Amino acid sequence: MSKWKEKGMQALFFVSALTSVLAVALICVFLFANGIPAISEAGIFKFLLGTQWKPTDAVAEYGILPMILGSIYVTAGAIVAGVPLGLLTAVYMVKYAKGKTKKILNPAISLLAGIPSVIYGFFGLMVLVPFTSNVFGGNGNSILTASLLLGIMILPTIISVSASAMTAVPESYYEGSLALGATHERSIFFVVIPAAKSGIVAAVILGVGRAIGETMAVIMVAGNQARIPSDLLKGVRTMTANIVIEMGYATGLHREVLIATGVVLFVFILIINLCFSLLKKAGG
Repeated sequence: MSKWKEKGMQALFFVSALTSVLAVALICVFLFANGIPAISEAGIFKFLLGTQWKPTDAVAEYGILPMILGSIYVTAGAIVAGVPLGLLTAVYMVKYAKGKTKKILNPAISLLAGIPSVIYGFFGLMVLVPFTSNVFGGNGNSILTASLLLGIMILPTIISVSASAMTAVPESYYEGSLALGATHERSIFFVVIPAAKSGIVAAVILGVGRAIGETMAVIMVAGNQARIPSDLLKGVRTMTANIVIEMGYATGLHREVLIATGVVLFVFILIINLCFSLLKKAGG
């Protein structure tokens, strides 16, 4: 009976793993089967490098370069805003926070992770948009505002994964550094953090994935202007926002091109993950 139970659980685990792989495979098949023909019909260079997005004109144009650049700018801004703050917060939680402070921080970060993106969007619309408008100028619906909002949204991921990675570093590393005469801060930043590098890189990758895939909050604060942005205070439209805004009324080639935009986004995320993996290997 015990042997049959073991085989049954093994089969259950195998089916679960197979289901996950199958789900990813089906998504890939759907995207590429519907997107590649649209890219061919629209013209790959006009599609990827075109600067005009006019799907409803008599002579339609499907250039998504402004959306590609918009996604890159907003994601890069989120990394600049969120990664340093998230990493420093993780260091504080692991090596400095004690007692009641730690008990308050842990649930607060968990709560931050559970807030719906539309609530973040309302916060950005009512707080960050007026703030950036008053401080930096413009109307507030800009790359800068979207980057700040996404930087806040990726904080729970950066903090929790980085803190777990640093907690997993053997305490002997830290204690050995102190024994050799290093200060508390030097031991953290030159011993503990490098030892937890793989986990921190994973945190950044997950944060980038969250930032580049975010839609609702970005739609509410980014301005949604399908043009190549000239500076941080101009409005922008990301690839995800473009899909959501227009998919409801798109038909024919227009709809297929939006699916093709999803293909580009999918490949884009794969390239980012590959670059981080190569960076991790080069540094390790």
